[in-house]
Amino acid sequence: MSLKNNQPTILVTGANGQLGSELRVLSVSYPTYNFLFVTRNELEISDPVAVRNYFDNNKIHHCINCAAYTAVDKAETEKENAFKVNADAVGYLAKACDKHQTQLIHISTDYVFDGTATEPIEENEHVNPLGVYGMSKLRGEQMAISNLENTIIIRTSWVYSSFGNNFVKTMLRLMKEKESINVVSDQRGCPTYAADLAAAIMQIVTKRTTNNEQHTTGIFNYSNSGITNWYEFALAIKELSGSNCMVNPIPTSQYPTPAKRPQYSVLDTSKIQQTFGIIIPEWIDSLKKCLAILAAK
Repeated sequence: MSLKNNQPTILVTGANGQLGSELRVLSVSYPTYNFLFVTRNELEISDPVAVRNYFDNNKIHHCINCAAYTAVDKAETEKENAFKVNADAVGYLAKACDKHQTQLIHISTDYVFDGTATEPIEENEHVNPLGVYGMSKLRGEQMAISNLENTIIIRTSWVYSSFGNNFVKTMLRLMKEKESINVVSDQRGCPTYAADLAAAIMQIVTKRTTNNEQHTTGIFNYSNSGITNWYEFALAIKELSGSNCMVNPIPTSQYPTPAKRPQYSVLDTSKIQQTFGIIIPEWIDSLKKCLAILAAK
């Protein structure tokens, strides 16, 4: 890829994931930036030498770390791999960003909380992850902040997209294959359309570049507006897609998984809205957009 030397360069790791793919789609709307999209084949972020060399050889102004080990249940038996990608690698990126005065935006998760909250969770609430995945992501946050003062961490939840594997696509597939499905109804949270999160990230990058707000750092929450549960989410997918599949609500106790899920992971997003002027769409409106894209594929 030929880069224009006079334009800021944005490195996006995890380029083939849901968020990375949405940022790639969005990048054409930002011609004043150079974009470098890398997968682990092009940059193994868990290799400190590879990270150091990549930053030495490329002038990077912003790094958006979308790379992550996201297999929540598998992480319980693959702890080393989870920490390698979600924690150690974040530290390597943060150190490289610090050396080269690069601004880092790192993506984290609602799984850093234990789900015992009863009202929307603010950024400064006590963290207490329930499983290995959440522990590794929390350690990644700590590695980012301890190695780089100029870090923004965005915690998000229930991410889906027209790309990759996610709840929405799984529901659409199951609704075609089965006459009825059971979906957990007692875990509450906020779906996040990765395209909306990508747009919010680029709004942050632009503000930090043009308004000299590069010193705005810290942890921010982002999810779509509105509160739901997995059953209601599935019901909306059914209705909007025109499926005849029966969707039945069940308690978490009837759907045991190796990793325990937070019962309540509604994130308070007022801080990111107020700090960067971001307008967050309702989750149902974003779901409609995603389903329209999937239907057109």
